[in-house]
Amino acid sequence: MASPFPSSGGNRQGYYQRRNQDPFAHIRRNLRIKAPEIRVISPEGKQLGIMPTDKAFALAQKYNLDLVEMAATATPPVCRIMDFNKFVYEEQKKKAHTKSTSSRIKEIEFSARIAAHDFETKIRHAEEFLDHGNKVKLRLKFIRRELAHTELGFEVIQHALAELAGMGHADSTPRLMGKQINVMLTPHPVNKRKRKYTLAHGEEAIDDTGSDEGHEDEPDHQAPEPSSAS
Repeated sequence: MASPFPSSGGNRQGYYQRRNQDPFAHIRRNLRIKAPEIRVISPEGKQLGIMPTDKAFALAQKYNLDLVEMAATATPPVCRIMDFNKFVYEEQKKKAHTKSTSSRIKEIEFSARIAAHDFETKIRHAEEFLDHGNKVKLRLKFIRRELAHTELGFEVIQHALAELAGMGHADSTPRLMGKQINVMLTPHPVNKRKRKYTLAHGEEAIDDTGSDEGHEDEPDHQAPEPSSAS
């Protein structure tokens, strides 16, 4: 249990500086809670009602836990009996996960002659990445003589952007850089995301780059067959 008593030694150099760097220092707990009465919540989330603060603190000590002020502006303040160290650990873990997720960039690679099934699979994976808050880079690599018809590649990328419009938006217009077209997508806010596809049965979200590099030496007859006239 976190000690409710300040460390001894007076105003040691650097003590308050370290305390100010603690993002949880503003949360009152144990004997730092000054309100005479508080509304108490049990470790399981059950309402225990209003009771004197010293009684609630004694109850927390009985279970070797902390009394933590969760809503200081309420009347009376709302406090919960919990393991404060565990609470801090869980909050830091969530923050670290959010930060690492938001900073990751996933890459999906297309080809100018990509088959319809492969295209849809890559769109599903891009949706999955965007739904997890990742930025997604769409990359289309031209092979051999395909550079003579870059408009085909731009059509594929524009089609992909249209398919992913419900999940994210392009940071800029697609650009041809050397032998490839690149464009970065940023996910929409969570409440504005709308998936068009779901992962196919038995298919799992990939954790790495979707790549068409294996198609580089395939013959031209691998191009998708034209759809039949309606």
